[in-house]
Amino acid sequence: MKKLIISSLAVLSATMFTACNDMLDTDPRVTEMTQATFPGKPADVEALNAATYSIMNTIGGGDSDNQNIFFWWEVMSDDCFGSGGLQDNKVKSLHHLVEMNVNQYEQAFVLLYGGISRANNQIETIDNVPWSEGQKGQRNQLLGEGYFMRGLYTLWLTQLFGDVPLITSTTITADMEEEVSAEEVIYPQIISDFVSAKNLMSTDKSNSGHANKFVAESFLARAWMFWAGFYKNVGELASGDATIQLLEQEGCDGGTLSKADVIDGIKDVINNGGYQLCEDFRSLWQYSNSLLWQETQDGGGIVEIKESKDENGNVVKDTIRTGHGYAFIKDMKRENCFDQPGMGNGNTEEIFQIQFMNASKWAIGGTYNAQRMYSNYISVFWGLRNGSTAQNGDRNFTYPFNQGWGQGTPSCNIWDDWTSAEKSGNYTDIRKLGSLIDLDNELANYTYEKDDCEESGYSVKKYAEVNLDACAANNDSWWSMCEGYTGSSLDNKMQGDHFEDFYLMRYADVLLMATELTGDASYMNQVQKRAGVPQTAYSLKAVQDERRWELAFEGVRFNDMRRWTGNKPSETSYAPKALEAQSGKKIVVTGDTGNKRSMQHMTCSWTKRYIDTNGFLSKPQAQINLMNGKLKQNPGWDAANPETQYKTLY
Repeated sequence: MKKLIISSLAVLSATMFTACNDMLDTDPRVTEMTQATFPGKPADVEALNAATYSIMNTIGGGDSDNQNIFFWWEVMSDDCFGSGGLQDNKVKSLHHLVEMNVNQYEQAFVLLYGGISRANNQIETIDNVPWSEGQKGQRNQLLGEGYFMRGLYTLWLTQLFGDVPLITSTTITADMEEEVSAEEVIYPQIISDFVSAKNLMSTDKSNSGHANKFVAESFLARAWMFWAGFYKNVGELASGDATIQLLEQEGCDGGTLSKADVIDGIKDVINNGGYQLCEDFRSLWQYSNSLLWQETQDGGGIVEIKESKDENGNVVKDTIRTGHGYAFIKDMKRENCFDQPGMGNGNTEEIFQIQFMNASKWAIGGTYNAQRMYSNYISVFWGLRNGSTAQNGDRNFTYPFNQGWGQGTPSCNIWDDWTSAEKSGNYTDIRKLGSLIDLDNELANYTYEKDDCEESGYSVKKYAEVNLDACAANNDSWWSMCEGYTGSSLDNKMQGDHFEDFYLMRYADVLLMATELTGDASYMNQVQKRAGVPQTAYSLKAVQDERRWELAFEGVRFNDMRRWTGNKPSETSYAPKALEAQSGKKIVVTGDTGNKRSMQHMTCSWTKRYIDTNGFLSKPQAQINLMNGKLKQNPGWDAANPETQYKTLY
């Protein structure tokens, strides 16, 4: 594990979208002069590459309700409620599939097109460098990373917004300004980009969070599975198939790609990638760090050491401790703790991730930047909401978990469904308490705050903020006690000191995709064995449940639901049915635990909103206006229809 994590270079503060030009203007960094002279050496391409990756930091470190698309997808699923403070309307809009204003989702739209522009620039200008024969491997790796990142940003863009303009050059042609079919035009480009990436990149693993061949093969599978399930309505991939046309470009010879090719790539990751599951699921998450583990073994942090003399005059030291401890990790092996070699950040099953470091600044600005872009800010959004009592986050009340904004709290549904599965199978799944905080039982002194709403009694544990008795104060971060830490770059440890990687692809996900594609349960059984649950035969239901449990709160659930539904949903389809099951669940509003309310949809029903929108968000009206009608609003998002608009519930 890397104690203080290295991230990409800072994003160049360029603005791609302006009101005075067309929405798809090229990045102003790219001029005739710079295209002719830059990049001029390999280090220049490395800098372009770092800037391309850094958009991920802006997404992951920005305000989660404003631009963190992985947080969005969790909140839009059946595994999270909107919750948060009474005034936190963005997150509740997402959860109810409505909008508080017609440009609510614009920042992600802008950031993803910015990332695509940077990748295009990297691809187009790479041969400005006079590469030597001995540098061809480096050249191909950097080109492959450009293709990979373009494919990845385009994938996320179209999963959010559906049919959009496909931009494959820094010079925007008239054709590129036109909205095109995601199914027929955009996905062939995405898959082709991933094919180019896997053929150009090496198998070397990067310590700096960059892609390699195995990363490309993993995301190729994820993209193809979404395309086949959602657009081609292949309900069960183990017995179904779909063929997609590829495009000719460097690293991709065109032709077609089918399930067999996807399986070959996934098996390459499994057989040759060198990845393996961590022995203990808890090793993946920062709550299992060895400092907290040691405080637990010792009976808490030291309050004071009293000295006295025994009857013989010898000095006796009596250590007074807080009595704090976190029982859930007490039985772990120390070598499996998060901050031990091969665990936590950089662990043996981490395939691709967003990395963070101690470099956030309030002064960071620009369209493609965020003040907390080097902090895993989702930890703050999922932190325990604190209010007038100032108790949540106080180590005497909620040790070891810290305060945050309390948004996107887990739904009753995931806990209830998981518990039902445990009871029917007569087992205990360590991943349930490894993923969720059971507030009433794990944190007996947790306070349901009066300015909070839609509280289920659970909080996200995977990315939860963690404090220690050894830390200087409440609202501190355990990272401040790590070797090499000198101070908070943001001067705010609660908001700025969160350096846990955000996983974008884990080996467990690859194993579960392998079972879903082949029907061979042996891959899924490895994941089940690690969790200590019964190893079952293949069924689509078994795979669906395993993906939900294993990958909870990692930004995967909502798009899994969509691909298992297809693009012609009905009331009985997977996603509408699962989302509607939230209706009637008992929630705490404004701290009134004695009079729980029933969860109800904000404007109509989750079933109707999902069927009307197919799970796509509204395109920003400002961008539609800039495009002079070339960009069209998604179905189900007529702003004149009150069913689409935010309404105050609490």
